[in-house]
Amino acid sequence: MPATQDYNPVTPRIVEELNAVVGAKNVFFGDPEKLQAFSHDEIPDVRYAHMPEAVVRPGSAQEIAAVLKLANRERFPVTPRGAGSGLSGGAVPLHGGVVLLLDRLNRILEVDRANMMVVVEPGVVTNHINEVLEPYGLFYPGYPMSLETCFIGGNVAENAGGAKAVKYGVTSRYVVGLELVTPTGDFLSLGGKRVKDVTGYDLLHLMVGSEGTLGVFTKITLRLLPLPKAAVDLLCLYRTTEEAIAAVPRIMTGAGSIPAAIEYIDQPSARVACDYLNESIPLEDCAAMLLVTVDGSDAGLVEREYDAIGEEALRAGAVQVFVADNATTSERLWRVRRNVAEAIALLSPHQANEDLSVPMAQVPKLVRDIERLGRKYEGRAFCYGHAGDGNIHCRIVKNPSWSVERWRETLPALLTELFTLAAGLGGTISGEHGIGHKRKAYMHLVCSPAAIEMMKAVKRVFDPNNILNPGKIFDL
Repeated sequence: MPATQDYNPVTPRIVEELNAVVGAKNVFFGDPEKLQAFSHDEIPDVRYAHMPEAVVRPGSAQEIAAVLKLANRERFPVTPRGAGSGLSGGAVPLHGGVVLLLDRLNRILEVDRANMMVVVEPGVVTNHINEVLEPYGLFYPGYPMSLETCFIGGNVAENAGGAKAVKYGVTSRYVVGLELVTPTGDFLSLGGKRVKDVTGYDLLHLMVGSEGTLGVFTKITLRLLPLPKAAVDLLCLYRTTEEAIAAVPRIMTGAGSIPAAIEYIDQPSARVACDYLNESIPLEDCAAMLLVTVDGSDAGLVEREYDAIGEEALRAGAVQVFVADNATTSERLWRVRRNVAEAIALLSPHQANEDLSVPMAQVPKLVRDIERLGRKYEGRAFCYGHAGDGNIHCRIVKNPSWSVERWRETLPALLTELFTLAAGLGGTISGEHGIGHKRKAYMHLVCSPAAIEMMKAVKRVFDPNNILNPGKIFDL
């Protein structure tokens, strides 16, 4: 990995040039209190944080290009940043330099109803897209759990998934066009308002999930779908974790329809979220629950599908199945699910927070293995997440009796064992949070040396000076 001293510092002279590009009010420099907010993402462990030397807020693609050309000339690193809601350290300026904050590029540029497309800038809050689309009878199916805070640019950079990926897929399914600035400051336009395109290499989807290492998005074209006319949620309670997890493939295959979401929440996760929200769910006789969403083009169809899914859930061992067929009740359930991570984060900043992805049929074994690791390392294990597509979030929280030093010494062994288990089940180390610099030391557990070298070669082609988001995914 290039040491920090291999890059040049951001000097007052460089800041004057940045001021000339974006305006002095859009450059933060020499103010540690302001800069500190951009030294971290949502990872609670302060060891993953690193202070930038400056923050720059460009207002156009031309300004982004000018900043990157200056960075290549002066050899300082640039780290793109959206809302900072990530969990991989991807937006952390590992080598200092400039954080390129994209919050000013926040316009929805076009709603193209005829082509069922929307064109947006990267700083648009994801949830705002569907608020604008609703009157058109359209929606963007991307549904990361942080949809009310995250930016669409970050979703594309991470190829974000979410609860509805089981039916609708992840972000990459909907990205059909990108305009971006390359690390060397050149403009690149990929794709467009077309669903099919096999002209040359698929550079468009190379960029989706590239974690801000290959370019800075300036315009994103998303494919849309008709807005479902009806939706119902089912809360299925199970006596054991095994029954709940084993019910997922039965629901997927036995009911004859694919739910929009199948979320798994174990009892410890549900309890901390309910306590955090002062909410109540009858958890006394259950160890885990499934939150299932069914949506469709009309209420009659949805009712038939949720009846079939509810019956299948009961046959799979559900103690009770509650139906939430109105917006208020559905929001109560989903609010619990959305706040699990925040509630667990309050228990301790010292925890392993991972999002493993395995083939769906392997989820029961993965959850059992996570619970076993929690006991082995004397911590509290929490499992929740997108069981319908095999993406399980797990947190193992430090035993309060352990010292921080002991936890930090133990964590690499815990993570190696956890990731090795996932790989042995045909899985990988991240389904939607990304690698960033948090997980890069474990890439070799799921990627061959040849594959990693190929990724490095691609990076070198796009970014010969290793200016853009260096130290992420792998080291050069």
